[in-house]
Amino acid sequence: MKVLVIGSGAREHALCRSLSLDPDVTALYCAPGNAGIAEVAELHQVDALDGKAVAALAGELEADLVVVGPEAPLVAGVADAVRDAGIPVFGPSREAALLEGSKAFAKDVMAAAGVPTARSYVCTTPEEVAVALDAFGAPYVVKDDGLAAGKGVVVTEDAEAATAHAAACERVVIEEFLDGPEVSLFAITDGVSVVPLQPAQDFKRALDGDEGPNTGGMGAYSPLPWADPKLVDDVLRTVLQPTVDEMRRRGTPFSGLLYAGLAITSRGVRVIEFNARFGDPETQVVLARLRTPLAGVLLAAANGTLGDLEPLRWSDDAAVTVVVASHNYPGTPRTGDPITGLDEVAEQDAPHAYVLHAGTRREGGETVSAGGRVLSVTAVGEDLAKARERAYRALTRIGLDGSQHRTDIAARAAEA
Repeated sequence: MKVLVIGSGAREHALCRSLSLDPDVTALYCAPGNAGIAEVAELHQVDALDGKAVAALAGELEADLVVVGPEAPLVAGVADAVRDAGIPVFGPSREAALLEGSKAFAKDVMAAAGVPTARSYVCTTPEEVAVALDAFGAPYVVKDDGLAAGKGVVVTEDAEAATAHAAACERVVIEEFLDGPEVSLFAITDGVSVVPLQPAQDFKRALDGDEGPNTGGMGAYSPLPWADPKLVDDVLRTVLQPTVDEMRRRGTPFSGLLYAGLAITSRGVRVIEFNARFGDPETQVVLARLRTPLAGVLLAAANGTLGDLEPLRWSDDAAVTVVVASHNYPGTPRTGDPITGLDEVAEQDAPHAYVLHAGTRREGGETVSAGGRVLSVTAVGEDLAKARERAYRALTRIGLDGSQHRTDIAARAAEA
């Protein structure tokens, strides 16, 4: 099988790494990729938002499967263009990707499907915003209705800050605050069958102790030793399957990766949001534990044969990933700084720990930073404590001037 992955982040590096280890994958391509992905896949240049260009590249490469990684190409309809060219694609249509592209649309689908979620208002005027903020009170939860690269949500006790965020967005969803820990649960679906993966937890705040501004994610771990053993089955029954069924009923079947961001509240599980693709950095730890070869599962979702697959096989090991971010992230990041120590990690920490690239590029024979989140240092171990130890030991070998990372990823869970 020849596989083309679209994207350039650590999520796509994790996907490419897993696909490169699949004996059924005879050729692996990525567009546009990054410096780390270049070690496991052949890179090609393409405008990831141009569906015709992506479909043309897939045709030239004679790809048997295209995997669209990021949300923006999916919302732009790239998967539709590839499908129209007769090439199997893992990723939802433009209409189905609205589950992530519009939070108001997702709320409408959840209401129709009977999926438990936070009560909310959709607001387009300052007056509506004021009424909604007053109705729910602090802490205020204000979400940009559209895509915002994981940074469109403000949770604050400050009414002025909440109002200012709402004013900066064309349309917002304002909702009640959900108490309790958050969980990310991915499911692969062909629009009918739904196969949940293992749950993970990520860390959104920039600083230790969940302080600082919201980010795209600073680390993650899996499994969740504190979670109810029935969690995955319950979410499949109450959230994932009803949502997929409702999308099909509307004539816009969802095929690809359905990501449910969940809050485990005192009143039960509630959906915080849906995404239409693998999450970053949770993908790094979930795929580190998956033992079933990945390509066949993604192809079955693309071809509508997911129900014929054997149950997925998982490692009992735990996995932890720690994000190394550039100076000033999540503000405008400084780029172009040399990255050192990558070879040392490969020599001294493999196979238990490895580095997945996010914002990197090759320049003058060396690897340099090229984005806000630069690397995901990932490790596995017999438990979370061992995986943490290996991830942080590998991280000490890496040099990136001005870089930042959290020191408490999975710390509390490892002590549980």
